[in-house]
Amino acid sequence: MCGIIGIVTGKSVAAGLISSLKLLEYRGYDSAGIATLQNGNIWRERAAGKLENLEQKIKEVGVVDGGIGIGHTRWATHGAPTEVNAHPHIVDNVVLVHNGIIENYQELREELLASNAKIMSDTDTEIIGHLISRQLKINDDIEIAIKTVVAKLRGAFALAIMIKGQEDLLIGARQGCPLAVGIGDVEGHYIGSDALALSPFSRQIIYLEEGDLVFASTNSYKIFDKSHNEVTRQVNHIEVQNAAMDKGNHKHFMAKEFFEQPDVINHTLAHYIDLESNKITIDAKLDITKFDRIIIVSCGTAYYAAMVGKYWLENSTNMAVEVDVASEFRYRNPPLNDKCLFIVVSQSGETADSLAALRLAKQKGCTTAAVVNVATSTMAREADIILPTFAGTEICVASTKGFICQISVLATLSIGLGLQTGQLNQDDAIKMTQELAQLPRLINQCFEVESDVIELANDIAKVEHVLFLGRHTSYPIAMEGALKLKEITYIHAEGYAAGELKHGPIALIDEKMPLIIIAPDNAVYEKTRSNIEEIAARGGDITVFTSESRAKEIQKLGLKAIALPDCSEFVSAFVYTIPVQLLAYHTAVHMGTDVDQPRNLAKSVTVE
Repeated sequence: MCGIIGIVTGKSVAAGLISSLKLLEYRGYDSAGIATLQNGNIWRERAAGKLENLEQKIKEVGVVDGGIGIGHTRWATHGAPTEVNAHPHIVDNVVLVHNGIIENYQELREELLASNAKIMSDTDTEIIGHLISRQLKINDDIEIAIKTVVAKLRGAFALAIMIKGQEDLLIGARQGCPLAVGIGDVEGHYIGSDALALSPFSRQIIYLEEGDLVFASTNSYKIFDKSHNEVTRQVNHIEVQNAAMDKGNHKHFMAKEFFEQPDVINHTLAHYIDLESNKITIDAKLDITKFDRIIIVSCGTAYYAAMVGKYWLENSTNMAVEVDVASEFRYRNPPLNDKCLFIVVSQSGETADSLAALRLAKQKGCTTAAVVNVATSTMAREADIILPTFAGTEICVASTKGFICQISVLATLSIGLGLQTGQLNQDDAIKMTQELAQLPRLINQCFEVESDVIELANDIAKVEHVLFLGRHTSYPIAMEGALKLKEITYIHAEGYAAGELKHGPIALIDEKMPLIIIAPDNAVYEKTRSNIEEIAARGGDITVFTSESRAKEIQKLGLKAIALPDCSEFVSAFVYTIPVQLLAYHTAVHMGTDVDQPRNLAKSVTVE
């Protein structure tokens, strides 16, 4: 979750850029930089490492201040965390910063190299600068140039851009990564990653919507939607002290948090994968050849993340992987020794049952690893190896982005360990990392089915029981969908392996029992299709989440189907998590329950 700040006021901006970047440090970063425009010139300073390194460089060289500037804290995705890869990037007259991943970066880079472009860094960001510069040479209309280039980019990103000679024009673009506009309390306009970045300057915040572009000056701004129509967006009043806890333009924190998922996946994957080289980096202490089995222990939603991880890890390592509920694990005297790799999965890192299981594993000689969101938590401190997630603060009790980050870590871990065992070859690993890099875009596409999910949610809100079915990695996603529905709507719901249908649950099926079937187009689709037909023959009320091509097939049977973007089998667990989260949320909203703080539940369970 890199951080962006842009300021156009006509007065000195450098100090404001630095103060805002300090507020963005919580997002995590490995380099930082700022740039300003003044008297037709560009001034820039960048530094690897902490923001204090940048401040020291500025102190040494002096600042060339201006009335417009942009700043950035970077978390490396393409290219190492070096000064040359730090933002802002300058290409001819174009200065820009960027959050996110450009998926078609390699083909755009090759196209630019073929036209003799001089590319100085390893980043996907610099490519955008070259494209804008090239377009401005074809047509010097800045608005047309920005719209043309953004249309070429595939992926999830947020941009802040300045053009040399245009000292009263700050440009922003949002596609898949959050970006907000601040209207100055006194004068000027601002662009930032979130309300916290803008809080020193503005209490009037506009949250850009998917595909929006903004062109801001000191005294005015224009916003264009993804169809390039000029639009008006709602202005929200934000108190400074509440900026860190702001819901954005969402009704609930849960909605805000699952719409943050493309960004937090990007951030988490970037910790483990260099998308320039497709290289996986995991802790050197995690040498899988020293172990003969893997044990994963967790609770609640994290348990379902562990179950998804089991499929990936067994496939990639050809090793036995056991998954256990932490609250039961230490009461059955499990056989543990120094040949076991023990992994605990937790959002808070403080869950009592999981912590007790971790301590038992350490006592019995296991090498322990913690997949955890809080780097200062007890589990992170006590485990031999920390495998951090980067979900940021999750306010809603029911986990959404925390879960997606946990499976992000387990996915990258499966690739890294698969390479160690030789079960995966380098080509397999590259293909899988490239599939993971597509996730921010794919998840944004999933949000496009929200209207269909709302319609389904209005029907689900009227029933007392729901069944979720799935096979392979869709089985734990079915259980996660059922858990989410239970947690925030109080409707009884169960998730089953679709193949277990005939071993009991089929007795419950009638026209009053809704069934949500998760059926990506993968190796077990035909088996799931057979289950769908068994249910249909008994009059079951069926809705199938499936691929676009399979949705048409299901609809021909006279059944309801919601089409999700085509994706590989490897990443389908990510894609099919989104609609079950949306379904629980919109059902709860329709019923009027307390979405963010459901009854009887707590965010971190610190008692057994």
